[in-house]
Amino acid sequence: MQPLAERLRPKTIDEYIGQRHLVGEGAVIRRMLEQGRISSFILWGPPGVGKTTLANIIAHTLDVPFFTLSAVTSGVKDVRETIEKAKSSRFFGQNSPILFIDEIHRFSKSQQDSLLGAVEQGVITLIGATTENPSFEIIRPLLSRCQVYVLKSLEKDDLLALLQSAIEKDVILKQKKIEVKETISLLRYSGGDARKLLNILELVCESQSASGEDTIVITDEIVTEALQQNPLAYDKDGEMHYDIISAFIKSIRGSDPDAAIYYLARMIEGGEDPLFIARRLVISASEDIGLANPNALLLANAAFDAVNKIGLPEGRIPLAEATIYLATSPKSNSAYMAVNDAMQYVGQTGNLPVPLHLRNAPTQLMAQLGYAKDYKYAHDYEGNFVRQQFLPDQAQGQHFWHAQSNPQEVKLKERMQQLWGDCHP
Repeated sequence: MQPLAERLRPKTIDEYIGQRHLVGEGAVIRRMLEQGRISSFILWGPPGVGKTTLANIIAHTLDVPFFTLSAVTSGVKDVRETIEKAKSSRFFGQNSPILFIDEIHRFSKSQQDSLLGAVEQGVITLIGATTENPSFEIIRPLLSRCQVYVLKSLEKDDLLALLQSAIEKDVILKQKKIEVKETISLLRYSGGDARKLLNILELVCESQSASGEDTIVITDEIVTEALQQNPLAYDKDGEMHYDIISAFIKSIRGSDPDAAIYYLARMIEGGEDPLFIARRLVISASEDIGLANPNALLLANAAFDAVNKIGLPEGRIPLAEATIYLATSPKSNSAYMAVNDAMQYVGQTGNLPVPLHLRNAPTQLMAQLGYAKDYKYAHDYEGNFVRQQFLPDQAQGQHFWHAQSNPQEVKLKERMQQLWGDCHP
């Protein structure tokens, strides 16, 4: 009665499909297995690309005790109890037991802290799985003790190979007559997710078997029909996750508060992480509103803090407040464009020398070399401003920030022109 995806879970590295950059000949994880030793690492990638499967294969190949925890249901007490079990199960000369933590990004700081000693002392070999960027979700001390390996969505050839393997090798499907005529919908709806592909295949096969069909035919139309679901359905780990958040941000950018609130409601009803929504609001406040209304960033950041403190369901209210405020605010991307242009210029010109008068002079030698000489302290002058050179010599005349036509930036531009005249924006 196991699902198809579980029945087809590979047991060896050679059966594993995809991620050739990690498990192919000469790749890093295959080399570790061939050498019989692995170090702690974190597998970062989208759902259904083989993170859990790879951890199981490693434990099976190395023949070591294997412990699993889910960050959704486990607390600090569970972590400590598991570490104690790992200590008692370790034998002299054997590799450390493996502790696999699914969705490790959901662990709090204290939970992650409780892992540090065991990882550092080699009591356990930690394998974490996450769909979120470890740089933002994993504490620095733990991240410094682990390598991060990026898993990619499965490619078309990988998915087709998995489909063929399921039809030919699965104990149930191989007894059926299955005719695959079209695969576009299968591939599109699976979105590079092996588990989703197998779930769709199983759904289509079961629906046709229930209708008494002798031959199971797979076409794009049949797959689409089988997948007709409640319009409120929301897969927070799948393609719709990215579609809805994209529509949400674009509605804010397009100054449509009703559409923005609608997509916010879709995400909340679908179980989206409220902090993910709040982070996107902070980004939108800077990228799309920016200097046209600097208060937008303050409000978005306040909403993030509020949601972090109170969670859901009450957190929906500051999220809604920030969403409507951002959607109804005047828009400007001048700061976003300015930093992009400046970074592109830096990439082209490299490390241009900082003018001597702007340099720090902490030593007598530096002062003798002219560091900080002739620097003019702005607060010593009328209006707290004095003209002097700030850009490197080669960058003179470069303008990265270009004021837009909203009232706030028009005022800023007028002030800059009063100070600098025509030589500065």
